Amino acid sequence: MYTIMSILIVGFAMSLLPIHKPLLSFPRPSVVPFSLKPSALVFEDAQSKALLERIRLIGPSTANVLVTGETGTGKELIARHVHKLSPRADGPFVAVNCGAFSESLVDSELFGHERGSFTGAAIARAGWFEAARGGTLFLDEIGDLPFSIQVKLLRVLQERQVVRLGSRSPVAIDVRLVAATNVNLENAVAAGRFREDLYYRLQVATLHIPPLRERPDDILPLAQYFLGVYGERLGLKDPALSSEAIDVLVSGHSWPGNTRELENVIHHALLVCRENVVRPEDLRLSPLGLRIATSGGAPQPFKALQDALLELFEHGRPNLYAEIETAITRTAYDFCDRNQVQTARLLGISRNIVRAKLMQCGELPSSR
Repeated sequence: MYTIMSILIVGFAMSLLPIHKPLLSFPRPSVVPFSLKPSALVFEDAQSKALLERIRLIGPSTANVLVTGETGTGKELIARHVHKLSPRADGPFVAVNCGAFSESLVDSELFGHERGSFTGAAIARAGWFEAARGGTLFLDEIGDLPFSIQVKLLRVLQERQVVRLGSRSPVAIDVRLVAATNVNLENAVAAGRFREDLYYRLQVATLHIPPLRERPDDILPLAQYFLGVYGERLGLKDPALSSEAIDVLVSGHSWPGNTRELENVIHHALLVCRENVVRPEDLRLSPLGLRIATSGGAPQPFKALQDALLELFEHGRPNLYAEIETAITRTAYDFCDRNQVQTARLLGISRNIVRAKLMQCGELPSSR
C-alpha cells in the first residue's frame, strides 16, 4: 500500500549551516526511506525560485497538473506541495507509480473491480481514483501507462466518473489529478506511444523541474541538509564538508541522478569519512555523470554516426531500422552499466519501453 504523507514547508533545514530559504521535505525525515525517492528540495537557485512562484500560482486552482523532469528531481515533492496549496489540502493525497503494475493489473488498481471480475478477485475493491476522493491523485510515470488504459483514463477525466472492472454502474469521482513523467510526452505522442488527446487533457498546467546540474545554487544547500539529517541518524557530531569536497559537489559532477543521487552520495560519504569531515575521496560519484560532463556539445560523434548510417544505407540491409534500434539500446545499456533506469533517462524513453526492447534483443529473459 502507498504511504500517504503531507509536505511540510520549513524555513530552516537541519544541516551544517542553517538554510535561510524555503525547503520541501517529508515531515519525519528520520523514518522516510530516502533511497526510494528524493526527500527534500530547496529553492535557492534562480530557476528554482521561478518554479516555486509558478507552483504558488497553480496550486490554489483545481486544474490538472503535469509535472515533468528527469528521474530523481523530486516530482512527488512538488505534487505534494501543489496539493498542500489547493482547496483539497484537507483531503487525501494518494501517490501511485504507474510503472509498478503489470498491464493486466493496472486497470483494477486505478479504477477498482467487483468481486469475481477476474481470477483472484475474491472481494470488491475501490481503485485509487475512489481512494483519492476529495483530494489529489498523483500518477507518477504516466508515460508508462498501456495505450488501452490511456483511453480509459481520458474518459474518466472527461466524465468525472469511473466504472469498476466487472461493473456497469459508474461511480462519481471528485479528484484533482497531478501526473508526472521523466520522458518527453510530445515525442511519445509523435511516436504513437501516447495519446495526443490525453496529453492535452493532462497538461492544463505544467511544472518543469530542471535537472540539478542546471540549478547549481541548490547543490550546496541540499548537501548541507542531507549532511545534517544523515549525521543525526548515524550519531555523528557536527559533520562537515571540506572545501575540496564542496568544489567537487558544486562543479565537478553533472548529477545524472539529480537530488536522489546527491542524497545517496552524502549518505555514503558519512559512512566512510574520517573525523566527521567529508573529503573528495569519500564521495562515490556515478561514472555516468563524469562521462556526461565531459562529452556534451561535441559535434564530431554525430558526423561519424551520419557517415556510418550512410554506409549502411548503401548496403541496403534488410530490417535495418530494427538492427539500429537494437544497437542503440544495447550500447546505451552497457554505457549505463546495465542499469535500466539510467538507460531510460539517457534515451528519453520510459523504463518499461527499455525493458521491452532489452527482452526483444535478448539482453533480458522474456519472463522478467
